[in-house]
Amino acid sequence: MNMDIAALSMGLSQIQVSQQASMSVMKMAMETGTEQMTDMMAMIETATPAASVAGPAPDPNIGQLLDISV
Repeated sequence: MNMDIAALSMGLSQIQVSQQASMSVMKMAMETGTEQMTDMMAMIETATPAASVAGPAPDPNIGQLLDISV
């Protein structure tokens, strides 16, 4: 019976270590995601608007109709 208790204790300890490792990995992944989101938001806030880069808007009537003859 002592062997069963020892095996059970070792098994429970291994499960606890595995859960702690999983939680640590998940926490690191969440922190990385938060950092990436923060960096992306900073890039969006400091980006030059597309209108100033591309120039004036093209004629809105261009591309509205398509004539195809086969």
